[in-house]
Amino acid sequence: MRQRALTRRAMLCGTAAGAVAVAVAGCSGQQAAPQAPRPPDPETVLLTKVIADKEQVLALYRQAARQGTGLAAKLLPFERRHEAHLAELRRRLPSSPAPTAASPTPSASAGSPPGVARVSVGRLRELERKAAASRPRQIGGVSPALAQLLACIGACEAAHAAALARAS
Repeated sequence: MRQRALTRRAMLCGTAAGAVAVAVAGCSGQQAAPQAPRPPDPETVLLTKVIADKEQVLALYRQAARQGTGLAAKLLPFERRHEAHLAELRRRLPSSPAPTAASPTPSASAGSPPGVARVSVGRLRELERKAAASRPRQIGGVSPALAQLLACIGACEAAHAAALARAS
């Protein structure tokens, strides 16, 4: 039996048929395995954590102010600055469904609610000091704008710690 020589036309037709077969096979009903969910954006994770920490500190300021110790007027400027920090941090969260609700403003009742520990100025000062100390570690690897905001917040927290030392 004699073999026939492969012509250029036969080669091109075979190649085209192969390409069509591959394309049709790729369009079959089989779907690729679902992709693993993308990890959350590190800046969003950091912003969420800083916001949660700020909300806790703000709640403690409000609790200390309503304890009836005469600190409410002294703590109000600190509280307002923390509210401004929270507003700016929340503004930077990427398209979240709804920003985390701010802690409700406490009623002007005297004394702490039953079963709630009193918040001392010393505790607030320590929280401010720890928060300020954590900011340099947080700014590594974030965008310049977020790094600048966190540095400014840290400077304000350091000033709070110093001012609270004089207020106690």
